[in-house]
Amino acid sequence: MVSKQPFSRRILIAFVLMTTLVSGLFSLSIVAVVHFIEENLVSEELNRELGKVLEEDIQHGRPPRLDSMTQFFSSEQPQYPIPARFADLPAGFTEVVDGTEAFYVFSRKMNGQTHLLAQEQHEFEAHEQALFDVVLAGFLLTVVGAWGLGLIMARKVMAPVSRLAQQVRHRDQLHVLAPPLAPEYPDDEVGQLAAAFDSTLGQVRQSLERERLFTSDVSHELRTPLMIIATSCELLAEGHLPPREREQIERISRASEEMRDLVQTFLQLARDKANASAFVANSSLADVATEQANRWGPLLTEKGLDFQCRQEGPDAGLYNPVLLNTVMANLLRNALHYTERGFVHLVLTTGGFRVEDSGMGIAPEQHEQIFQPFVRGAEARGEGLGLGLSLVKRICSKQGWMISVRNLEEGGSCFTVAFNTDA
Repeated sequence: MVSKQPFSRRILIAFVLMTTLVSGLFSLSIVAVVHFIEENLVSEELNRELGKVLEEDIQHGRPPRLDSMTQFFSSEQPQYPIPARFADLPAGFTEVVDGTEAFYVFSRKMNGQTHLLAQEQHEFEAHEQALFDVVLAGFLLTVVGAWGLGLIMARKVMAPVSRLAQQVRHRDQLHVLAPPLAPEYPDDEVGQLAAAFDSTLGQVRQSLERERLFTSDVSHELRTPLMIIATSCELLAEGHLPPREREQIERISRASEEMRDLVQTFLQLARDKANASAFVANSSLADVATEQANRWGPLLTEKGLDFQCRQEGPDAGLYNPVLLNTVMANLLRNALHYTERGFVHLVLTTGGFRVEDSGMGIAPEQHEQIFQPFVRGAEARGEGLGLGLSLVKRICSKQGWMISVRNLEEGGSCFTVAFNTDA
């Protein structure tokens, strides 16, 4: 499984573990060398001394010529009796510790007799223990030093990566004039990562520019035929037409008006936010609601629905009329399509509005999915592609509004748009 630890922490842990392993092996090697010297070199020295005492001194009746820290004992010599603590030692080298006293003992068995040398080593043991304490302290200090040095190294190593991450997160990177990142880094792994980001970002910029130009061009080119359709409908409506034909002309006129609004909306969405003139906010919520009520109220009433447009609280804000009209119109259109009986209410509140209906409602598990492109409810109506609510969501996101949906207790659904999301 891939580790989810931060990369800098993994560098630190790897450095500390490596230092701990190397320092631990070095410390253990020091201890092993001390024990090897203690067991082999001292053993050889005592064996040589014991042979010298037996061959040159005891054999010629002379007392052993030894230093003050070394004693000779022999079961064959009554004047050198073997102490009880050395009586049962095996042949060869043995280290004996008795309380605060420590001895190196070398025993030799010859002709059923035991001869041995005992050398006091409490000073050597004290030095040996001090050496081991120093080795342990050095090991611990090395680990602590490795931790501190690892922190510095991890920061140094991660500094270019962190800098690149900050630049990647910068919002202006999608701007066409944003400079490439790769020239700021050496030709190493981080430089290759920056170059890969520049390449990918260039492709994203091209895709966004193509989408923006396509939306802008299509929306612009649709204006002329829509104007011709609207003008033709006005001329036809001035004549004396049968009710059925006049109704068809009115439907064509309404569809043309909706297409004109959509074209205007797409033009707004295709423009850069930096172009302030494209996002003029000069219409109140009440004005837009009145326009939409006059537009959709007759259609809702004609279907036998109780339509009301009421105000629950004052709202003094000004909004972009094109975008707000599109949001409100799409919600009212959905209410018209999915409500067969009952009511549709447009309720204005302080800092927002909501559209309530007594239709079939939306399943709770679809409350988030319904705003995605090409997603339609389980009871889809008409020939739509499921882009209306997706367009509403895009507009709300672009304007900083919040849209949500919930089911009413008595049945139906309620779409709420809040303008001031900080409130």
